Amino acid sequence: MRTRRLGNSDLEITPLGFGAWAIGGGDWAFGWGSQDDRDSIATIREALDLGINWIDTAPVYGLGRSEEVVARALEGVTRRPFVFTKCGRVWDEHREIGKRLRASSIRAECEASLRRLKVDRIDLYQIHWPEPDEDLEEGWTECARLKEEGKVRWIGVSNFSVAQLERACRIAPVTSLQPPYSMLRRDIEAEILPTCAARGIGVLAYSPMASGLLTGTWTKARHDGLPDDDWRKSKNPLFQEPRFSRNLEVVEVLRGIATARGVAVGAVALAWVLANPAVTAAIVGARRPGQFADHVAAADLHLAPGELAAIARAVA
Repeated sequence: MRTRRLGNSDLEITPLGFGAWAIGGGDWAFGWGSQDDRDSIATIREALDLGINWIDTAPVYGLGRSEEVVARALEGVTRRPFVFTKCGRVWDEHREIGKRLRASSIRAECEASLRRLKVDRIDLYQIHWPEPDEDLEEGWTECARLKEEGKVRWIGVSNFSVAQLERACRIAPVTSLQPPYSMLRRDIEAEILPTCAARGIGVLAYSPMASGLLTGTWTKARHDGLPDDDWRKSKNPLFQEPRFSRNLEVVEVLRGIATARGVAVGAVALAWVLANPAVTAAIVGARRPGQFADHVAAADLHLAPGELAAIARAVA
């Protein structure tokens, strides 16, 4: 699979990466329902076999569980992928999640991630959310210090605004930004993507299939049967009516394109994201073997002008 250079780094990454949010399972504020770790490990290894060379995780995904599962999946793997993780979210003994960007917290989080991932150095360390905003400079300065010390190779951010990117850049170069981006959520096109392009900041788009909504596997019955510990049921506006039903109409347009091209619906959604020249790569979540294989075609799928126009009409 071809690769792309990520921002100012020396990391050559595949256009698709494995997203490890969902494999954190349920039993936390933004969980995806129950998850079998054996399925998670098999799915990660399948993605690697398909040529994917990076994994994106975070401590808060499953409150440590996702990072631990990633480490288990990489045991004995000869061609190890790049491993990206994050900081800025912590939790207490009651599993309540807090927001921290103080230097001492970030350093402790980094050490904990190194232990859970069983690595000597993290390939890309990212501030997960710019909260509390008043501690942004302190947090980013500590990330830069961790890079200087060799605990992390490169440093990036996630969910930052243009103003927050500018503040960070005054302290140390930003290798990458991880924003939400899909055909159903395009707000970053106006200012954030042009800023990243101008500054040479790599973009790792998360939720490119709108938290699974654009995979073509959703029905009203499946929607109504979402378990209570799946965050999409109550916290994701794309899954709330009447928006959910309108989004399914968009999916049917993608299905027509996918059928004509001989690919999965999700691959069309991913190809749309990758078509934006400011986007370096997209993060693809999968929970069971067989799911990731459906999406790999997106890496080489170039949508025709007529197909892009049909999608634009459907989204509008």
